[in-house]
Formats: sequence, structure tokens, C-alpha cells
Amino acid sequence: MFFRQLLAKDATLSYFLGCGSCHVGIAIDPVLGDEQWFIDEAAKQDVKITHVIDTHVHADHFSGGRALAEKTGAVYCLHESNGSRVNYPFEPLKDGQRIEVGNVFVDVLHTPGHTPDSICLLVTDKRRTETPWFVLTGDTLFVGSAGRPDLAGKEAEMAAQIYTSVHKKLLTLPAEVELYPGHTSGSACGAGMSGKPTSTIGYEKRWNPMLSMSREAFVAALTETIPPRPAEMDRMVEFNLGR
Repeated sequence: MFFRQLLAKDATLSYFLGCGSCHVGIAIDPVLGDEQWFIDEAAKQDVKITHVIDTHVHADHFSGGRALAEKTGAVYCLHESNGSRVNYPFEPLKDGQRIEVGNVFVDVLHTPGHTPDSICLLVTDKRRTETPWFVLTGDTLFVGSAGRPDLAGKEAEMAAQIYTSVHKKLLTLPAEVELYPGHTSGSACGAGMSGKPTSTIGYEKRWNPMLSMSREAFVAALTETIPPRPAEMDRMVEFNLGR
């Protein structure tokens, strides 16, 4: 298995992973303008990019997902709930769906809250073990924080959804599962996140202050610490919806 993490614009974290022995890979959350980095990394690793996945329709940056898919012939993927929202074809992903990339399994976890379509991706290298190795949490759970809940305009309702997603989908994973978020400190997608771009489920469960709160306290804390809206947010969303 190979794994790459890219620190992109505006404290965004993008990922490239897959199976080197089977020469296939997946790109996750590429930022517009970074397509060549993925193409170059694929050439270095001697793999074909088969899937490009956005963990949600982003509001803080212009996605390079569709552009990268077009340049590489990969399938572009979003959660199935975007079927009536976006103005372009995509491969719909369902909760519990497994994408097999050679010897690597990528399981889709629908984790609404930051946005209704948010997903996390649970990754297993079956050549090592059938136990998941790490999870890409998008903008649902960060190192030291949780995603902002206001982008859909229903702050309290969405904050409660994040609480449910985190506690039912992520904190039930084994403590040793590594956690790789969609952003690091400096991003507008959450308040109080760490500058360290990785953690584990067990460490976050023990030390992330948001995760020891009751549902009511979590909702109150998350809605009281919402950062300013990202610059050009409306234009970014329109672009990412294909409008």
C-alpha cells in the first residue's frame, strides 16, 4: 500500500493512496490547481488513478476533483445525496459501500453534519490485516476539534448530526485506527483544530474536548465557535456544484 498526504491551499489536506502491486490508486479531496501533483505522484508510483473522491461538496475551496478525473480517465465520486444538486455526472457512493483498489479496501461512511452529503473513508490494507488501518474524516472530525455546522443554514440541527455521526460512525472504530482530517489549523472549516495533521481515534476520544461532551453541550459549543464564512464561499459552492 502507498499513502500520500498533501498540504494544499488554505490549510486543506488532500490524499492519494492505493495498491502499488496492483498499480491502482484513489485521489481524495484534490484542490483545483493541484491536479499535476496527483498525476506526477501516480507516475512515480507507477499506478493508474481509478477513482477521484470528494468527501463533500466543498465550500472553502475550488475542487479539482472533476478536472483530475477528466485528465486521468478516473471515475469522479460523491455521496449519492448529491444526485439532484450537482449539474454533472458522478459515481454515487452509498453508506457501507466498499471500493476495492487492488489489495486496499475503502469503506464509505456517510457522516452528515458539516454538510448533508459528508462522508468519511475507512481504509484497510488486506495484505496486512482485515482490521481497518486509518480513516479519512473529511470535515466531520478534526484533530482537536469538529467540523463547522452552519454551511447548510441549520446550525443546531447540523451540529446534532455531527455529534451522531462522530459517536456512531467514528468513535466506534478501534482506538488504534489512525485519523487523517480534511484540514489542519488555519482553515475556516472549524475552530480550535490542531496544527498536527494526523491523530488516532483513541487519542481524540481521550483528548479532543468536543468528544467528552453531552449532545447538548456539544451542540452549544459547536454553534458558539463558528468561524467567519470562507472568502468567496458562494462562488466556490456554485463552482463545485457545476453551476
